[in-house]
Amino acid sequence: MHFITIDNILLLVGILLFASVLVSKTSLRVGVPTLIFFVAIGILVGSEGLDLIEFNDYNVAQSIGVVALNFILFYGGFDTSWKEVKPVMWQGAALSVFGVLFTALTLGFFVYLVVPGFTIYEGMLLGSIVSSTDAAAVFSVLRSRGLSLRGGLRPMLEFESGSNDPMAYLLTLTFIHLVQNPTISVGSQILFFVMQMSIGVVMGFGMGWISKKLINRIRLGYEGLYAILVIALIFFTYSLTGIVKGNGFLAVYVFAIFIGNQKLMHKKTISKVFDGYAWLMQIVIFITLGVLVNPSQMLHVAGIGLLISAFLMFIARPVSVFLSLIPFKAMAFRSRMFVSWVGLKGAVPIVFATYPLVAGVQGAEFIFNIVFFVSVTSVLIQGTTLSKVAQWLHVSAPFKKQHKFSIDIELDEDAEELKSRFARVVLPDNSKAVGIPLLELGFPQKAAISLIIRGDKYITPYGATVLEPHDKLLIASEDATSMANALDCLGASPSMVEWEEL
Repeated sequence: MHFITIDNILLLVGILLFASVLVSKTSLRVGVPTLIFFVAIGILVGSEGLDLIEFNDYNVAQSIGVVALNFILFYGGFDTSWKEVKPVMWQGAALSVFGVLFTALTLGFFVYLVVPGFTIYEGMLLGSIVSSTDAAAVFSVLRSRGLSLRGGLRPMLEFESGSNDPMAYLLTLTFIHLVQNPTISVGSQILFFVMQMSIGVVMGFGMGWISKKLINRIRLGYEGLYAILVIALIFFTYSLTGIVKGNGFLAVYVFAIFIGNQKLMHKKTISKVFDGYAWLMQIVIFITLGVLVNPSQMLHVAGIGLLISAFLMFIARPVSVFLSLIPFKAMAFRSRMFVSWVGLKGAVPIVFATYPLVAGVQGAEFIFNIVFFVSVTSVLIQGTTLSKVAQWLHVSAPFKKQHKFSIDIELDEDAEELKSRFARVVLPDNSKAVGIPLLELGFPQKAAISLIIRGDKYITPYGATVLEPHDKLLIASEDATSMANALDCLGASPSMVEWEEL
């Protein structure tokens, strides 16, 4: 920026964020993933656009990318329902491990054949960088078209997209090492790969278990502090895993899935806050990469870039998908075809493309430009045709809108009429629930304390709320069995209960 003052910086940041929010709304209408618009904003304000920002520091860009990916991976894992993922876990795992590997090897060999002067390891490096997918962009397009997917396709693709980035990251590091030192033992690289993955999984589960205990017992005075606590735990997970030579990205994703499927203090608040954080990080990373790239250089790689992109979309990705899913005989051919087309690229490949630049790999700038070109063409071609392909392959289903209310109840349009029962209970002095936080009462999932009246105060209950004698509780339940279990947790006798049915 030519006139660097705090006022100008904040004004520019505000304009960029405001423009990004507006274009994200536009992207849903036109069916193009937000990646294109965010990158376009970055290019517009960059040195070859309005020249408002001059930025060419790949080290800083990589650091921004790492921080952003931590937030994005965490929210993806935290918002993943294990109940939905479990039936398709092995399919998703096969795609995230073997699918990425086959894509990298297939595309890498092709690049070696068609790019003059490229060694086999340099080809494999480029293939590794673009081997992962971005399901967030995929489903933003599907929702904009009013579509959902049949069967377990959606959770499978979401699980694949969240768990395949660590594999691509490890392959990228492995081939950087091999490019710089071709005499390195391949066996040692395989051992490095296994060690990184294993330590990442163990650290993810371990940090998840510790974090669950900490979040539920720390008793912070302000609800907003819990989200900040989780940020610290994310950074601990990533950095500590790296210190013990594990894969930090995989650890963060496993950590997020673990605690996201546990009973946590202020869990809904944490989820809502990180939804915003994930969007902010996507905006920041895409704009940063847009500023970093020089569009004029794209013209020099357009021909070879189109060739590589076409091979990736029509050959490498389908081959890798079909090979990875061979053991799963029950999966329909049309579903496999759709999964093959869902190879949409996002910010991750472009971030990974900065690693060869930072490492000083020869030809790294050419690799970065190719990766950027491939990612953009993938978004423009696959991102705008996903809904049509889903309809053509008959894997789409009508999208059921959900109505959200202030108390976070979601009802499908065709759901049965909500049948609830409300009970009002006054806690006696000798109630076994007195002095115990709500989270530790063991309330059934289909029952909840909606309101606590304490004297002349109306209290919104949270997991950390401790019940006191003579509290008046309003309990809501979906069925009589859950209500009975809830009353048992409170030690409430029938004489204490006033009923009101809806």
